[in-house]
Amino acid sequence: MKLRKSLHATLLGLGASAGLVAIAALSIPAIAPAAVGQTPPDHPGAGVYNKSCAMCHDNPGATRAAALSAIKQMTPTRIREVITTGVMAPMAASLNEKEKTDLIAWLTAGQTVASAAWTDGLMCTADKRAVSASASIVSSGFGIDANQTRSLTAAQAGLSKAQLANLDVAWSIAFPGQGAGTGASILSDGTIFVTGGQKLLAVDAASGCVKWSYPANSRNTPAIGEIGGRRVVALSIGRDIHVVDASNGALVWKASGQPVDGSGGAVRGGVIFAKDKVIVPLSASGVAAGMNPRTECCTGHGSVVALNAKDGSHAWEYHTMPEPTYNGQVNSVGVKQKGPSGAPIWSVPVYDAKRNTIIVTTGENTSHPGTDTSDSVIALNADTGAVTWKFQAMSADVWNMSCDVESGKNGPNCPVLFGGDGRDYDFGAGAIIATAGGKDVILAGQKSGHAWALDASTGAVLWSHRMGAGTALGGVHWGIAAQGGTMIVPINDPILSPDPTYKSEAGVYTFDIATGKPLWSYAAKANCAGTRATAVAGCTSRFGFSAAPLVLDGAVVGATLGGEVIILDGSDGHVINTIDTVRNFTPLNKDVAGKGGSIDSHSISAGAGMLFINSGYGSFGQTPGNVLIALKPKP
Repeated sequence: MKLRKSLHATLLGLGASAGLVAIAALSIPAIAPAAVGQTPPDHPGAGVYNKSCAMCHDNPGATRAAALSAIKQMTPTRIREVITTGVMAPMAASLNEKEKTDLIAWLTAGQTVASAAWTDGLMCTADKRAVSASASIVSSGFGIDANQTRSLTAAQAGLSKAQLANLDVAWSIAFPGQGAGTGASILSDGTIFVTGGQKLLAVDAASGCVKWSYPANSRNTPAIGEIGGRRVVALSIGRDIHVVDASNGALVWKASGQPVDGSGGAVRGGVIFAKDKVIVPLSASGVAAGMNPRTECCTGHGSVVALNAKDGSHAWEYHTMPEPTYNGQVNSVGVKQKGPSGAPIWSVPVYDAKRNTIIVTTGENTSHPGTDTSDSVIALNADTGAVTWKFQAMSADVWNMSCDVESGKNGPNCPVLFGGDGRDYDFGAGAIIATAGGKDVILAGQKSGHAWALDASTGAVLWSHRMGAGTALGGVHWGIAAQGGTMIVPINDPILSPDPTYKSEAGVYTFDIATGKPLWSYAAKANCAGTRATAVAGCTSRFGFSAAPLVLDGAVVGATLGGEVIILDGSDGHVINTIDTVRNFTPLNKDVAGKGGSIDSHSISAGAGMLFINSGYGSFGQTPGNVLIALKPKP
């Protein structure tokens, strides 16, 4: 969506030269402080921050950067990685080594650092660590099922719609020094797989104890698959793909997830298993590098790498465009421009087994010329990577983080200055495969606020609807869902515009898949009562549904940037239950303080008789936190 820019790499800020350490929007796991102390105001790092960072991070509501308090929860190692080799390296290039060291020291001063062995006290007793070899897959990853519908029956989840009206906290885990982790993949024996605190964890759902852990600095919901009759879990760690044995966390294989020519980038959405392949979506785009006016903007583009599941060997790759060249444009400070770039793949692909295609969705271009692969849904042959069909929802959407189109305060590398209509209306959410009215349909949601239904064989538009004007952080941000003949579309629409006439259309909308007919809808409302007025960052402007929803026994489980889980009846949209997570929790690992916050990204999962919520997504100026919450029906 948000590093999906939509974290997506819309992530950090809008200024052309500000926001040096806009690392906040990274939502990247880091082992770091359980507590943060005061930092001396005369520390030399404070001067570096005030000069190069404060413009964005002292004003997160306007710039989409994370607040300084969220950055201070990252470890020294992680901050150095981000500003030297990570997404903000181009912005930090003007700092010398002493300035970088001073900045990191100031940001992390007073931390109480959690041990890398923070899960030791959570380990199950020896007799509770087994993972059943015969357990079936309840949730295979972000998409839940093979068609990525994010839908479960009562039998699959072990929960009924009636039980969702009366839930209580069974247990929680606090991830040290980071946001709330990822969604869960789940086996029928009650084992859930999550990433958080720089680890991939196998957790016993009933008790919350940890069966095994594997070192993993990853933002992805793990994917469960099978190789040679063995159940395995796959995820990206850095630019590599790791596949581990689901029974004990032992490494099966590790391989590069990058194209052969090295032109790849990060995996933001997550990998999937597709027949005999592991499919790796890559989100390189140059979207953040464009903030630096001295950068020859831009380089980087989306791609897909297919690895053979048996051993990780390279099978094929697809690129959304060729490598950039100088395009004849020069910015206002005399720096030559490059292109094309962009069309990153922020989302999780889906495998259409009937047509043997991989369906991916893409983001906007980040420099000229625009391509016909940006803001698109693209079907690739699963055996070769060749394009079967493609649908472009919006052309000439050429944008990067030097742009502030709404205010007109565009930096030198903003492509809008050279033409086009950059709005950052990419597809941050992955597609769904559905069947309705005797036709196979691809469903997709766009940050413009559009819901699309496409012919699964040709990509032709069957119908579309638009909810509101869209925004750079949604419209549809992280995901959609479907059950039976109904498409469920969450709309985020945070109020970022200074225009007093702007009306947010944040809420949940549903459509008949066969006809496109609107069904029921639910309008999101800001809840700023009592202490929530100050506890929720941007309470009156950030209250929409950004996280991917889940359908459970006909109920729609959604969650808001205001930190509320809102469960709606799928038949008419009436509220079944509301759960406020913006509070302190007493986690199983009591040595780490637990706090809920904004709910975003891949945050909602269910299985083993429980509903799992990751609360505390602090990117984009939202409310930080760090808890995985397990909810179960009250007796």
